[in-house]
Amino acid sequence: MYAFEYHRPNTLSGATAGLEKEEAKALAGGMTLLPTMKQRLAAPSALIELKDVPELKGISRDGDNLVIGAMTRHVEVTGSPVVKSAVPALAKLAAGIGDAHVRNRGTIGGSLANNDPAADYPAAALALGATIVTSKRRIGAEDYFKGLFETALEPGELITQVSFPVPQKAAYMKFANPASRYALVGVFVAKTAGGVRVAVTGAGENGVFRSQPLEAALNANFSPAGADGASVPASGLNSDIHADADYRAHLIKVMAKRAVEAAG
Repeated sequence: MYAFEYHRPNTLSGATAGLEKEEAKALAGGMTLLPTMKQRLAAPSALIELKDVPELKGISRDGDNLVIGAMTRHVEVTGSPVVKSAVPALAKLAAGIGDAHVRNRGTIGGSLANNDPAADYPAAALALGATIVTSKRRIGAEDYFKGLFETALEPGELITQVSFPVPQKAAYMKFANPASRYALVGVFVAKTAGGVRVAVTGAGENGVFRSQPLEAALNANFSPAGADGASVPASGLNSDIHADADYRAHLIKVMAKRAVEAAG
């Protein structure tokens, strides 16, 4: 490891001020940043530790929205009675992230800021039509995700909380890599007042995306059989040592059917 500064602010303004340093990086759970630093794939001049910033914590129900602070750990989402009552699919999603170590250190804000193309939370945010609240503005999920590891966040901008509209029904199913627990394919299905939304992670060449064919089929018939009417194309899907595009296209429909069944 090389030399770098370590700062531990206890206010949001202190955290954003620290990020004004050249090449400074925010440290949330550290599940991605620290390994890349150890491998010398990242070399920030300073780390801004976020765990003591109270504005970034908490889980609450705000009318028809579930609001989760950016520094909320996966294990807290899993065990929260508020989450289980409002959006139980989110609690189940968090329970399937990584292993116990990752769930006890990783945070929802860190996951969304990193936007790994096989991460779970991006699918939930996109399917539920979440709003990403930052230190500067509010960003709808449709405008937030820009591609592989790319988001709408500007330099020095921090996610403070995520607001999820409470759906009528929702569920998440994934076909996980047995080693990493990342999604080879993960599908989040949400039935809302505005219609059915289906978001897919782990499969797209450009990261998380919504599946229009599945949404059309499930809006017509919200049932596992209804998903059979969708044709999921392999174009634009990943092919790698774990699964080719055709197999991922098959898995998208299978996971969607299981998610609809789980949603009830």
